[in-house]
Amino acid sequence: MKYIYGPIKSRRLGLSLGLSLSRDKICDLDCIYCQWGSVDKTFFERKEYVKADEIILELKSWLEKNPQAAQELKFVTLSGLGEPTLNTCIGELIDQVKYITGLKVAVITNSTLLGDPVVRKGILKADLIVPSLDAVDLEKFKQIDRPHANIKLNEIIDGLVALRKEFSGEIWLEVMLIAGMNDDLAHIEELKKVILRINPDKIQLNSPVRLTAEKNVLPVNRVKLEKIREILGDKAEIV
Repeated sequence: MKYIYGPIKSRRLGLSLGLSLSRDKICDLDCIYCQWGSVDKTFFERKEYVKADEIILELKSWLEKNPQAAQELKFVTLSGLGEPTLNTCIGELIDQVKYITGLKVAVITNSTLLGDPVVRKGILKADLIVPSLDAVDLEKFKQIDRPHANIKLNEIIDGLVALRKEFSGEIWLEVMLIAGMNDDLAHIEELKKVILRINPDKIQLNSPVRLTAEKNVLPVNRVKLEKIREILGDKAEIV
């Protein structure tokens, strides 16, 4: 199948069926830790990279062929190869998925386009949004996430703050911590100040364990992860 992956069982979402909103890796970041590998170019233009009807047709086919697995699903997750909010059909897709399946919809996003009110409006009907924020220091952000030139860190942060005001579902903020890059405690204290403004329901701390786009992208050791979790407070958890 072109757009469906899984189902995947995770501690966070339970059994989830993934939908990709592009055939290839279409993303506005080229993160050094990406499990899909590096890209030759990043994309910034929002457009209909794949039509919602194409994805829905494949979803209907999967549901018909896998009735037992469909009954066990907890979420349909919009994520996939690239950044799902780059596809302008994401709002329509959320509506159709919820209508067809009756399941909760999660959106996993790198947060880069949340400064755009149109993007935020398009994902408001999701049940769960899992945005990421790896750094609040511009140099660290560029080093880790390698953004398209049009991406602005302050707009990402402002977009996350605005999303919390507009979105009635749950927000689980994901932070990917990399040893020697964004795990120093001074940066964590600054990150905490920003997270207090965003006010997510959960803060999920992650560190690379799979094959990454670049070499020598190292996980933070457990002792330090626990210290970071302690600094960020009761909402923080290590995933």
